[in-house]
Amino acid sequence: MSSSLLLNHPTLADRARGAFYGLALGDAFGMPTQSLSRERLVEQFGRIDKLENAFPDQPIAPGLPAGSITDDTEQAVLVAHLLVDGNGKIEPMAFAQALIEWEASMKARGSLDLLGPSTKQAIERIAAGEDPLRTGRFGTTNGAAMRVTPIGIAFDLRRHDVFIDAVVQSCVVTHNTSLGISSAAAVAAAVSAGLNGASLVEALEAGISMAEAAESRGFWVAGGRIAPRIRHARELMCNCAGHEVADTIYDVIGTSVASQESVVAAFALAFDVQNRGNTIEAALGAAASLGGDTDTIAAVLGAILGACAGYDALPVVSIETIRRVNSLDLDPLVERLLGLRAGTS
Repeated sequence: MSSSLLLNHPTLADRARGAFYGLALGDAFGMPTQSLSRERLVEQFGRIDKLENAFPDQPIAPGLPAGSITDDTEQAVLVAHLLVDGNGKIEPMAFAQALIEWEASMKARGSLDLLGPSTKQAIERIAAGEDPLRTGRFGTTNGAAMRVTPIGIAFDLRRHDVFIDAVVQSCVVTHNTSLGISSAAAVAAAVSAGLNGASLVEALEAGISMAEAAESRGFWVAGGRIAPRIRHARELMCNCAGHEVADTIYDVIGTSVASQESVVAAFALAFDVQNRGNTIEAALGAAASLGGDTDTIAAVLGAILGACAGYDALPVVSIETIRRVNSLDLDPLVERLLGLRAGTS
C-alpha cells in the first residue's frame, strides 16, 4: 500500500490522532493530582471528572491551568521529532542531547517537571563519558513507556522484529532493561494494534504478547515481569466490583513511577473500561483520581483508548482546551509518523 493511501485512510489517521491526543488528554487529566497520596487528592479534589487547575502548592505543577500537559506529552513529542527527523531511527547521542536540552528549557520556564529518576541517572552517566548503550542499564521506571506512543504510530507491530527494534531504540539510552523495554513494548504494541483496527481487548492482548516478546532485550533486572503482572491485573479487574477498582489498583497493583506498577495500572483501567463500558473521560478521571503517578497512568491509558476508539471519540471540549492551553497541534507530527509507518509496512 502506498504512503498516500495510508495517510488518506480515515480510520488509520483518526486512530493515530486519537492515540497522540489521547496521550495528551490523559496527561492533562492527571497533571493536578500527580505525586499526591489518595488522601491528599480526595481532600483537595474529591474525585476528578474533568480537567482541573493545579492548586498553588502542587508539588510538581504548582498553579498550572486546567488542560496543561506535562513531561509525558512533551517527551513523546520529542521522540516523535527524533523519529521523523531520523527517518525512523533514533541516534542515542542525539536522544541524550535532546533530553538535556528539554530539561534545560523546563528549568528556564521555572518548571519543576524535570527528568525522571532513570532518565536523569542515564544523562548524568553520559555526561561523565559513559557509552550511551550502557547508561540505561538501571532504568526500570516508566519514562520509556510514557513517551513510546510515537513508536506505536510509526511502526506496525505485525513486523515483529522491526517493531521490537524500534521500541528498543527509544529505550536504550535511559531504560535499557528487561522491565523498561517490556513495559514500553506493551504500550507501543497496544497503540499499534489499535491503529490496525483492533478492538480494545485485542489491543490489550497484543500489549501483553509484545511485553513478553521484548523482555529478553536489554539488561536483566530483578522485578515482577510486566506481562504476568498485566495478566494478573486483568483477573483482578474481572473480579472487582466498580467501587473496589480504585482501591485494588492503588493497594495491590501500585501507582508509583515503577514501570511494573504504573504501566500495569493503566492496563488495569483499560480492562475495566472493557468490562464496564466506561467513557474515555470517565476512565481518565478514574486514572487521575488514583493518587501516585497519575499523569503517566492517565497518559498511557489515554493513548491506548484513543488508538482503539479514534480521535472523534475523544471529548470535544476537553480536547479543545488542551489544544488551546498548550498551543498544541500534533497533526503534522501524526502525518509524518504515519508516513514512516507506510514505509515500513
